[in-house]
Amino acid sequence: MAIIRFNNIGIEAVAACVPKEVKSNYDLDYLIPKEEITKVIDNVGIEERRYADADVCSSDLCEKATRKLLEDNDIDPSIVDALIFVSQTSDYHQPATAPLLQHKLGLGHGCIAFDINLACSGYVYGLATAYAFASQQGIRHVLLLVGETMSKTVSQYDKVATPLFGDAGTATLIGKGDFGEAVFSLNTDGSGSDIIKMPYGGYRNPSCSEGFLNHMDSEGNIRNGEQFFMDGLDVFNFGMRVEPRDLKNLMKECEIRVDDLDLLIYHQANKFMTDFFSKRLKIPTDKTPYSLRKFGNTSSASIPLTIVSELQDKYPDRNKCILTGFGAGLSWGSVLLNLSKSKVSELIEY
Repeated sequence: MAIIRFNNIGIEAVAACVPKEVKSNYDLDYLIPKEEITKVIDNVGIEERRYADADVCSSDLCEKATRKLLEDNDIDPSIVDALIFVSQTSDYHQPATAPLLQHKLGLGHGCIAFDINLACSGYVYGLATAYAFASQQGIRHVLLLVGETMSKTVSQYDKVATPLFGDAGTATLIGKGDFGEAVFSLNTDGSGSDIIKMPYGGYRNPSCSEGFLNHMDSEGNIRNGEQFFMDGLDVFNFGMRVEPRDLKNLMKECEIRVDDLDLLIYHQANKFMTDFFSKRLKIPTDKTPYSLRKFGNTSSASIPLTIVSELQDKYPDRNKCILTGFGAGLSWGSVLLNLSKSKVSELIEY
């Protein structure tokens, strides 16, 4: 467990954008028997998801969220000294997407801009990186853009993945201020890299005819080698092994109890799973906001999307909040921070 501490660095503002197209899980009767659909929805907690159009990328959704954030908070783009783009669905293999966003948003040529390729832990890792930059004397503000268009990676004949994943883009502004202490716990276990994976399309297994062949597994799921694969049971076991322990260790490190927490915002993976974590930790459900029902699992974007969609008119107490994400890599991370001074924009559609 790598523990990193920052003082008086925090989240100044958050915005998010989702596609207009709504996909209902009740319409998956071509894939899941009608009599089982309600049970699946109740277990995972997802009724509908948002799908981006074919010509809309994660960066487009993040750009829209950023413009909303800058407008709502009357921020001049020139004060942004670093831009970090976190996504597994970047515009291209090369170049990185962050420089493209730097140009589109009119940020200065002196702006640091780079990508981070991480999945469901990506927001927490991205925050830790942004806090590290923001703590430097020469950096005024850091723009953390986190987005995914997972719909482009999932086979529509995969009963495991299709009901889960949706698309979103988010923008978070980080800077110096009276935010108190933020404490991060970051962790990795690469031995489990095969349980969440897209086997083909990279440079280990380049795109080829074999990679585009459809295969049916023993459960009747059909996908090819360039589409998302997840072993649901192994992911559940991974989460059960690491998440409650990491949260307990973080609270112990920060010398706080469950009763001291105002909010615990999970990566929106699967409600059955995260409710199970909460029961293990004895955390009341009224301290765990969910956006899962409306947007599904948006991977690295799910935590800031939940902040925007759920916190604006609710949860007035935000002094001690834990954000926690876990997923592909395998990778997981949690942070205790103060969200009481963070300005939250209204959710927008594109």
